[in-house]
Amino acid sequence: MRAYFFIALFAIEISIQVNAQPTLNLNSTKAQGITLYNQFKTSAAVPFLELAAQSGDHEAQYYLAESLRKKNRYIDAEARKWYEASAAHGDVYAMIRLGRSRIDLCHQVENCLAGQKTHAEWLVQANNTALLNVEKGDPESMYLMYEISLDRAWLEKSANAGYSIAQYWMAVGERQGEGFFFLPGKRQESVRNWLKLASEGGYPAAMMDYLQILFEEGDMASIRHWLRVAAETGEQRAVSNYGAYIAHMPDKVGYPLDLVKGHALFSLLKELDGGGAIQDYVQEKHKEIAEKMTTEQIENSEKVAQEWKASHPPLSFFPDKLSR
Repeated sequence: MRAYFFIALFAIEISIQVNAQPTLNLNSTKAQGITLYNQFKTSAAVPFLELAAQSGDHEAQYYLAESLRKKNRYIDAEARKWYEASAAHGDVYAMIRLGRSRIDLCHQVENCLAGQKTHAEWLVQANNTALLNVEKGDPESMYLMYEISLDRAWLEKSANAGYSIAQYWMAVGERQGEGFFFLPGKRQESVRNWLKLASEGGYPAAMMDYLQILFEEGDMASIRHWLRVAAETGEQRAVSNYGAYIAHMPDKVGYPLDLVKGHALFSLLKELDGGGAIQDYVQEKHKEIAEKMTTEQIENSEKVAQEWKASHPPLSFFPDKLSR
């Protein structure tokens, strides 16, 4: 009886492992596709996202549709199919994209195809779906209500609820003149506070804007901290600046000299060859650092590059999820 019980448990464990393996592979495939998309390598992202999308993953379906839209510069029949599949799984981002498609390039070339719903119907569905999640206290859904309605009150609610992307856009809006501030200096103080909160929430774009304020204030200790933190998210501008400064190319913020790590980071930045117009700078800076290094240091930098890549998020341009 004990032997039978052991065999049964062993069989169940094997079954779980076999069934879990495809899921793990699909998750890895989706992650690879999103990484390539965030590196502006949309054509390379499509095959990975397609595999995950076909399994019914709504996020993969959305990013596949986005990749196809950006590749073709408008929503063609294939992209629309995947947006609608994602929306059918409750993805509000896909609903918003379908609702906004009335301003898509296809209207200019008179090549639009009819979808399951009108633009207005998709926005109504996005609104209703997001509101259901707002009732549960979801800050991201509050932000999506702002994207749907353009009512700044929703943006502020989301920001006050701790959603870092909303906090970043509160800062951007106030910097551009939104909101009312009676006392001089309060606007700048509020912008600084939102950027600090969004940075602490882990949003890389906010960190880069917050760093600019810290530069203006001359707070070198905070600059060293936040530039390193931003670089560790994979944000390509931060990695580039961090790599240059630790290699003293130039020595602008007071990091200890580390040619090996600086060279390693610029070697990783060479992977971003899908867009973003940064490769001329990367190639030049990588060469300049190498000229100051020994052969042994360059060999060590290859190991450091692989260690960084294995222990940090992928390099990314971090495009907005609802970017044009």
